[in-house]
Parts: sequence; structure tokens; C-alpha cells
Amino acid sequence: MLRHIGFRFVQLLFVMMIVSLVIFVLMKLAPGDPVLAILKANEGAVTISDQNAVRTELGLEMPLYKQFGSWLKGVVTFDLGRSYMNNRDVWDILMERLPATVSLTIGAFIVLLLISVPLGVLAAQHQGRLPDHISRFVALIGSSIPSFWLGLLLIYVFSYQLNWLPTMGKGSLSHLILPSITLGFVMAPEYIRLLRAGLLETLSEQYIRAARARGIAEWSIIMRHALQGALLPILSVFGMSIGSLMAGSVVTESLFGWPGLGSMAMEAITQRNYPLIQGYVLISGFFIVLANLAVDISYGLLDPRIRVGRGKRA
Repeated sequence: MLRHIGFRFVQLLFVMMIVSLVIFVLMKLAPGDPVLAILKANEGAVTISDQNAVRTELGLEMPLYKQFGSWLKGVVTFDLGRSYMNNRDVWDILMERLPATVSLTIGAFIVLLLISVPLGVLAAQHQGRLPDHISRFVALIGSSIPSFWLGLLLIYVFSYQLNWLPTMGKGSLSHLILPSITLGFVMAPEYIRLLRAGLLETLSEQYIRAARARGIAEWSIIMRHALQGALLPILSVFGMSIGSLMAGSVVTESLFGWPGLGSMAMEAITQRNYPLIQGYVLISGFFIVLANLAVDISYGLLDPRIRVGRGKRA
């Protein structure tokens, strides 16, 4: 197992190097000129000499391979450059915004679990009956509603009409409720369907029938035996869900004025603040790869049939 974990960490480093290269190339191919964006932000007339001075200061006059080498060296040493707009260190900005995005991700995942687990379990336990139909209806609604539309609807009902929850910003725990519901609800349908299908398959296994024959309560069978087996396919989706949460947070954070990485990325894109965009994509890729690594390791912990060792299964 330790050898496998070490190999996966080497893969992680290789993937992050590829991600760094892709980010760098995409930023160079992106339309617009960051130099003009910087000079126009400072207002006043923009001359050719001003543009050349800024290019020299930012190192944009160097050949591309030297620019990439400088960027890669900075990535290794956690020096992601400085923001074009306020000259602040990109790493400091990312670390300042990261806690807000992490708290929103945790809140959204809690909402996702509160919706998907009960509905998935009830749908599998009462296949073809009312709870099953309700879970399918919720899954259909959740997969059909765009996150921005759901967010606006929640703001209108709970903030404008009922005045129960704040509309925007980050302060108390109440500020986290609406964006968490928005982000978690639109992701729940996939988990509901996977959990229902996984439980239906697991509940047909012989060891489940043996547990029922011994008189074990149905809820005990589901929660202690069947659910563990049904979680394995969900784990695979969880790694990809981290990417969906990071991507979905761009819209949700901008809508609710949540000061996280998503709203920061939106501002950086409109300003053509390339170092900040590169830092955001890089840290998002890191969390996605890390989540998939954690999922891969947890497979062997959740399923005793899986053992990693010398490329064989026990």
C-alpha cells in the first residue's frame, strides 16, 4: 500500500507539471493584451514606450521557453508571481481567498449528503413506490435547474420576501446557507441516482439475503452492510465532484458576493490578470488530483476485497 501511495504521489507531481504547461500555453493563446489592461486601469494616455516598459518589467519580452522556465521555477518554490492590478503576491491572494471557498465546498457537500443519502436509500428500499418517484422527481428538478437561476430564486424567496437570510457577503454562518444550498442541490441528482442503483445491486447480493434470514433489521442491513458496498461507485464520482464544486463556485460565489477563489477568478478574467488566473487554475487542478488520489487510497480501506500489492488483487 505504501509503495502504491508513493507511486501515486509521483503521478500527482507529473500531472501538476503537465497542468502548469497547459495553463501557461492557454494564457499565452488567450485573446487580449494584459499590458494594455494594466495601463488602461491606471487611466491616462497609453504610449508605445509605456507598453514596452511594462513588458520589460513583467518579463513578457523574453522568449516563451524562458518565460515558462521562470513560471515553472516559481511554481516549485510557491512563487506564482504578482497580480497585475495591485502588485500583490498571487500566492498570498490565493491563501487569503482559499478558506472561504473551502467552507463553501464543505457546506455544499453537507447539503449534498443531506439530500442524496436519504432519498437514495428510500428510493432503493421502496423501489417503484412513492418514495422512489419522489427521489426521481427531485433528481430531475436538480439536474434541470441552472445554479444561477436557483440562487436567484433562493435570494428572492428567503432574502427578499421572507427576510430570513442575508443576500450577499461573508460574515455569520447564515451567509453560508443559501450559497451552500445552491451549490449542493444542483449536484445531488447524480449522487441520488448512483446511490439508488448501487443499493439495488448490493441488496440483491447473497450476503444481504443471509442477513435478512438471520432476522437482522432492514435499516441495520442497509446502513451497516449494503451502504458500504454502494459507496464504492460514488467515491469515483466524488473525485470529479471536487472539480465541479470548484467550477460551480465561480458562478455561485459571484452571485452571492462570496469572497472565495471563484469570485476572484471571475474578477481576474475580466481584468486579464493572467498570473491570478494561472494560480487559480493550478490550485484547482491540485485539489482535483489530490481528491482523486484520496479516493484511490480509500478504495482499499472501504472494500476488504481490494488489496493493492504487486499489481494483484487478493
